[in-house]
Amino acid sequence: MKNQRAVIMMALAVVLGLLAVALAARWLLSAQVPAAGRIVVAKSDIDIGQRLTPALFIVMDWHTPSVPKGAFTDPQPLNGRVLRSSLLAGEPVSEAKLAPAGTLGGLSALITEGKRAITVRVNDVIGVAGFALPGNYVDIIVSTETAPDPNAPQARAHSISKIVLERILVLAVAQEVGRDETKPKVVNAVTLEVTPEQAEKLDLARNVGTLSLALRNQIDPAATTTTGATKDNLLLAPPAAPVVLRAVAPPRVQLVRALAPAPAPAPHRECISVINGLHASQECF
Repeated sequence: MKNQRAVIMMALAVVLGLLAVALAARWLLSAQVPAAGRIVVAKSDIDIGQRLTPALFIVMDWHTPSVPKGAFTDPQPLNGRVLRSSLLAGEPVSEAKLAPAGTLGGLSALITEGKRAITVRVNDVIGVAGFALPGNYVDIIVSTETAPDPNAPQARAHSISKIVLERILVLAVAQEVGRDETKPKVVNAVTLEVTPEQAEKLDLARNVGTLSLALRNQIDPAATTTTGATKDNLLLAPPAAPVVLRAVAPPRVQLVRALAPAPAPAPHRECISVINGLHASQECF
């Protein structure tokens, strides 16, 4: 009897299990398959500034809701276009990552409209030990001498170091424009993106003095205002100890009261008593 009950329970469990599997399979088959589109992605890593050809891309299925805006479905329109940012293998290419149509390859494709590229000579010290890489921002410091005051006969030139340009984008180091490199690279030239006015100021600064680059935080847009460093404020003597002034009371004026001279003592006199009847008196000699 007990064995028969156990067999029935096992059979019932198997039937329920098969029913659950059948229902799950039916639900999965009836579920709507998400729509997929076909977009162009990079076949391998592509560097910034490179001219594109259809052979650099492949077309693959992509989940429709997550298709990037401006993505391409055919690699042929990419022929001859230039990348403004690097692409990794399997990354979709969009219009936002391309330079305007007709742009030639190379550094000119990376320059923002209205700006210019200018190159300055650096070394391992001026170039922040090779950490000024493409995509970073730097401040430009010039060290020069001020002209003497013509109105002062004994005036002399003074050395000064001053930040003349702030938050300047590094476009390239030497002849490399890749922005994915994070290792320091000591080079002898750095190309910067500046406005025309900044280009004039930078050209003058490198001719009248020595330039240095100061690497700054990429997300720090705050401008600073400095007066520059000179020998006068660099080698300031330590401030003298403050002089404590104490209030001094005026000298006391002692008033001497004039004392009247003591009266002369009265001369000694001999006195006797005189009795006259009922009256008594005293006589002195």
